[in-house]
Amino acid sequence: MTRILVLYYSRHGSTAALARQVARGVESVSGATAIVRTVPSVSPDTEPSEPELPREGPPYAGVEDLAEADGLVVGSPTRFGNMAAPMKHFLDTTGDLWFSGALVGRPAGVFTSTASMHGGQEATLLSMMLPLLHHGMLLVGLPYTDPALAETRTGGTPYGPSHVAGQPPSPTLSEHERDLARALGKRVATIATALRRKDR
Repeated sequence: MTRILVLYYSRHGSTAALARQVARGVESVSGATAIVRTVPSVSPDTEPSEPELPREGPPYAGVEDLAEADGLVVGSPTRFGNMAAPMKHFLDTTGDLWFSGALVGRPAGVFTSTASMHGGQEATLLSMMLPLLHHGMLLVGLPYTDPALAETRTGGTPYGPSHVAGQPPSPTLSEHERDLARALGKRVATIATALRRKDR
């Protein structure tokens, strides 16, 4: 099986909703499976801010989940046009994988959620791409041949799927947001599967 890690951090459920749709897209590809993982919140002090196991949802990711994946899709809410600190903190722990070149040549994509239409979605997506480029991963976006990208009046960018959560934040995705999240999952899984076949 081609293993695609869908790795995300979500505060109010919007990014988690996108992650579920990405996973559906992954699993629409024959021979591919989605491994869904999250990351814990971080604390400004040295005390743990979360229990060892999440109260609900998928388990926390470990660096080994990245090493074992054939592809990666990373999601985070927007924080002032940047990825949230918990995701940055997790990615900062992957230095050994960078040193060994473990992720070189594997496909990767990104997704995000913001409170407002112009809340820094594309900047956040680009911020998540930077460490993936340093790892030598092959970045996968969304082409305009996907009709939902041209038709959406909510979230969605060529850099990756997005959601406009509003205030108070709502995790309910629009039809186009769902379609684009599934499209990215399918695209990463399709490319990862083709690369695995080529390497055999």
